Amino acid sequence: MTGSQKKTLLRILLSLILFFGALAVNAIWNPPFWAGVLTMTIPYLFIGYDVLWSAVSRLFSGQIFDETFLMSVASLGALLLCVVEKDAGEAHEAAAIMIFYKVGELFQSIAVGKSRRSVSSLLNMMPELANLEKNGTTESVSPEEVQVGQTVLVRPGERVPLDGVVIEGTSELNTAALTGESLPREVTEGDEVVSGCVNLSGALRIKVVKPFSQSTVRRIMELVESAGLNKSKSENFITAFSRVYTPLVTGVALLMALIPPLAMGLSGGNWGFAHTWRPFIHAALMFLIVSCPCALVISVPMSFFGCIGGACSKGILMKGSVYVERLSKCKTVFFDKTGTLTKGSFSVKELLPEHCSKEELLCLAAAVEKYSTHPLAKAIREEYGDGPLPEVSEYKELAGRGVAATVQGRKICAGNLRMMKELGIEQSIPESSKGSAVYLARDGEYIGCILASDTLKEDSVQALKELKDLGIRRVMLTGDRAENARETVRFLDLDAYHAQLLPEDKVRLVREPAAQDGQSSGNFTVAFVGDGINDAPVLAGADVGIAMGAFGSDAAVEAADVVLMNDRPSDVPKAIRLCRKTMRLVKENIILALVVKFGVLILLGLAAVLPALSVLEGYAGEFAVFADVGVSVLAILNAMRAMR
Repeated sequence: MTGSQKKTLLRILLSLILFFGALAVNAIWNPPFWAGVLTMTIPYLFIGYDVLWSAVSRLFSGQIFDETFLMSVASLGALLLCVVEKDAGEAHEAAAIMIFYKVGELFQSIAVGKSRRSVSSLLNMMPELANLEKNGTTESVSPEEVQVGQTVLVRPGERVPLDGVVIEGTSELNTAALTGESLPREVTEGDEVVSGCVNLSGALRIKVVKPFSQSTVRRIMELVESAGLNKSKSENFITAFSRVYTPLVTGVALLMALIPPLAMGLSGGNWGFAHTWRPFIHAALMFLIVSCPCALVISVPMSFFGCIGGACSKGILMKGSVYVERLSKCKTVFFDKTGTLTKGSFSVKELLPEHCSKEELLCLAAAVEKYSTHPLAKAIREEYGDGPLPEVSEYKELAGRGVAATVQGRKICAGNLRMMKELGIEQSIPESSKGSAVYLARDGEYIGCILASDTLKEDSVQALKELKDLGIRRVMLTGDRAENARETVRFLDLDAYHAQLLPEDKVRLVREPAAQDGQSSGNFTVAFVGDGINDAPVLAGADVGIAMGAFGSDAAVEAADVVLMNDRPSDVPKAIRLCRKTMRLVKENIILALVVKFGVLILLGLAAVLPALSVLEGYAGEFAVFADVGVSVLAILNAMRAMR
């Protein structure tokens, strides 16, 4: 609880003491009229002076119709009625209205603060300084001053200031602020690191690969700062509704107070205040309180804000409440393959030698691929390990085909089928559909192939199962070859898949369900999950674009509506469940507010005409306050569930 919230709570407690003390004084000693009114005015002003001042300030600034205006008019009207009737017995209504209103404000402040903290905690990720290594010394500078290619030193306990690659040192990084992952991540020489992580143990020397303006932590800040700009249809409706609704309610209350007494007087009735004016003015004041739209105006945006905050704490960044609403209606999720469902890093699955042993095949492949940067070459070198390699000379890369070199005096070629065709030995190669293959030839003779495939992410199978349980269709779209796509699909429970796609093909396929099933009616939406720069068009074209944010491309993160900071596919069903829950809470709060408010209005109306319910008229103020402040508190507490 913040300092201002503690002060408000203290004011509420003191005002309650003054309020019940005044009730006791009026009940026991029956003081004179002015003394009785004064005893109730003290707690009223003590708790409500800032509400009255806010109403007056807004009145002079032209912002008249808000909850402070309604509460001020209703409470001051209750005091005025007591003064005109010279009856201090009902002065407690004014104080009760204001006390309950401040209780509701306190609950709102605590709830908003709780959800805001989960978002603003990200601000702590912003590194203030970077230890720049320059001319053999270390200088503390602003991260904005560090250039790409320069080296920064990150000591234990410090935050990584910029995205880069570890060039020296071994340590563990706390990535909880970025990904919500509690377990530290081990990093060593050659590993990529992103800004905002906390270095836990050893010192790291990091070569910067991105300027601060394009760093992960800067991108997150921009996403969080822009989240409030994209409002959902529900939020926009409630905002527009309150702008029209509040003046309308005020006008109706004014008519309730004036027209019936005037009509009675003109028809020859009694013009006396007590018999003619008082009941209608009192009814109008109660109507003002009951009809105040606080519960809707507060709880609906807060449900969305709580959802965004709760998701943020788990490493799921949503760029606005409009995407919460859209994701809750999602019925189809399209996935990219490489880097989304798979790790994007290859591993050797099988060695198929011809005219040589497996060990010799792997050794020759690792030697000839020694200098290649291709992912398959990296997988072969990792499979071979740190053992000694034969001398390599006359190394040459052949674009789009593979590599060639002289190893131990013999020419070794490693590459794809196109290379083997150029060597005239394509017919010697057995058919294979088990993944990506690197074919090897020695002095123009085929000697075998190495099969490698992309590795599935640990939670891809779980993510697709959870989506199926949610009743969501799952489709994989990939630009990879059909045989590689089939190899991946063998391990995944998908409804459909499409391979060898260009970016424009992905856009067309994502938009097809919308055209076929009446998406324009708003019945459901489709989402696309991807990570590469080639996914940017389809991420922007889908109803909801979801990007892998930790190591995804800048273009993908920029085009997406939702960013998964820990790159886990299982966060997709998690986000959908949270969005659906949030929309349920929004609907519950709207129904709760309308049912209670209309119920209280009907009850008070019946109490005015039915003798059996006339006793309720004496508690009209309490009923009215509950219908406003009480419902607001209940709605706020309900909205806070979105943060869990």
